[in-house]
Amino acid sequence: MDAAPPRSRHSSGSRSSRRPRPVAGIVAASLAVALLLTACGAGQSTPTWTAVGPSGATASGSAAPSGGAGASASATPSPGATSAKWKTFTDPGKTVSFELPDEWIVQSGTPAAGSSSGALHYDVKKADGTFVAALQTGLPQPSQQACDPAQAKPYSVLNSLPVSLPFTDGPTAISPRFVFRVIQGYKYFGSFGLVGVATAAQDSKACRLANVVPGPASIGGYAFSDVLELAPLSPQAQVAPLQSFDSLAQASAYVQSSGDFADAQRMIMSLKFLKTS
Repeated sequence: MDAAPPRSRHSSGSRSSRRPRPVAGIVAASLAVALLLTACGAGQSTPTWTAVGPSGATASGSAAPSGGAGASASATPSPGATSAKWKTFTDPGKTVSFELPDEWIVQSGTPAAGSSSGALHYDVKKADGTFVAALQTGLPQPSQQACDPAQAKPYSVLNSLPVSLPFTDGPTAISPRFVFRVIQGYKYFGSFGLVGVATAAQDSKACRLANVVPGPASIGGYAFSDVLELAPLSPQAQVAPLQSFDSLAQASAYVQSSGDFADAQRMIMSLKFLKTS
């Protein structure tokens, strides 16, 4: 009797159940599902970035209205934003968005003391880490603060532009504006950002200039500025992130010619609140 032929490596049997190709296919499918679930989870806790085309519009300054953010020197126009590539930042909760130059970064910060539950704080920095401005919500609602005339210092509004943003009206509230203001100390110190409260001023002098807007209850007080409050500094104080100038003419030249200022202006004026109730 002839011997039975050897069993083929590809015939049915115990070896065929352990072929590597199906196992690899199952592992690949499992990994694909895991990656998909991970991506879905990440999308719920990370910001959204969207590319934005360049803007050819050039913002023009206008004098602040009587009783508004302030008035003394005439507002001057700022140049067009200089960065060629822009992007849109949207927070993970889809509550705020704004445009910024493509190379700038956004970092989450700790809400200010006294902020409401759910308050936001995002610092915007240049590629080298230089701080530009902070967006904050849930701040205590701002109010006009008394000023001792003996302590008041001359201030000027060098740029003032209306913005379409929500605010809560009141005795000291004004329609929100983007402004650049300087106050005189041992130098002229300049600050930019959103303003929504009239300044307690007399004879174009003030003790402090608040960069805060009284928002609706769902937002609270909010700010998108380099500092929350501009006040004269002592020679021993740290100037940054404020700008310092030797004269009003020098400050005006900064507003007219600085590409960084123009980029910051476009960024702040692009702010949108996606949820207001």
